[in-house]
Amino acid sequence: MTKSVLVTGGAGYIGSHTCKALAQAGFQPVALDNMIYGHEWAVKWGPLEKADTRDTDAVFRIIDTYKPVAVIHFAAFAYVGESVSKPQKYYNNNVIGTLGLLEAMLRSGINKLIFSSTCATYGIPAGETIPENQPQEPINPYGRSKLMVEQILRDFDSAYGLQSITLRYFNAAGADPDCDTGEAHDPETHLIPLVLDAASGRRPDITIFGNDYDTPDGTCVRDYIHVCDLADAHVRALEYLLNGGNSSELNLGTGIGSSVSEVVDVAASVTGKEIVTVEGPRRPGDPPFLVAEPGQVLEILKWAPQQSDIEEILSTAWAWHGAHFGP
Repeated sequence: MTKSVLVTGGAGYIGSHTCKALAQAGFQPVALDNMIYGHEWAVKWGPLEKADTRDTDAVFRIIDTYKPVAVIHFAAFAYVGESVSKPQKYYNNNVIGTLGLLEAMLRSGINKLIFSSTCATYGIPAGETIPENQPQEPINPYGRSKLMVEQILRDFDSAYGLQSITLRYFNAAGADPDCDTGEAHDPETHLIPLVLDAASGRRPDITIFGNDYDTPDGTCVRDYIHVCDLADAHVRALEYLLNGGNSSELNLGTGIGSSVSEVVDVAASVTGKEIVTVEGPRRPGDPPFLVAEPGQVLEILKWAPQQSDIEEILSTAWAWHGAHFGP
């Protein structure tokens, strides 16, 4: 009998890629999404249940229907700037929503969770790379909301035996190579789809915020991880817990940084298009480097990135961009 896995936020970018990876690994993904940012077209590998994680009774009914062996929890608001201007919205959805989900899990006897966290819990990094033991000092409500959930999960493990793997993402990017799903945020704030919008003429140019950082070319350096590699890590984390593994908090990145200028140059090469850049001022809170030390995830989950070369990331994103938005 196929084992079900409840995937909150399963109609979103990372959630839909993970649902495909789960199906390929022999699980039945059940997407739970309130559809504020989710897309019905992105749910192709299992049922869609429209509900909000804050509605504990609704989540309990869904769990009772499908009897999942575990939960993968993506559902969250994730716009950093908006979190600064609307912190109530973020704490309500990201923290209260998680508590609603956890209450339903406790009532149902489900004790395994994979949590989608973020490198934003670290705040401004102390060096060029970030290990898991760096102090977590987030500088915005989005990062603080994720850190609060991390602490809640530690407490729930101690009190109730609810085990979890927390994955602190760096920059998810790219798209499913088969173009079954991909990145389609509204509004879009991520660099790679914005650069591809500039390449395709959907926007006139791309602004580079700061070119005087202490980096090799003066622009910010980020750790880009292909969304399919990220999805694979979630499946491995699930199998690790199901096979008796202990709760862990792991960085999910490649350990390799690419600068903003490098992304633009590779995008121009991949697309064969001219990409107009505009110089802008530094954005507050943007560190020069945001790159993972990924040693623990490689060791504990036996995971390693397979598709996260920046050229491959951009090639799959460009193929999806053409399929979704048209040439």
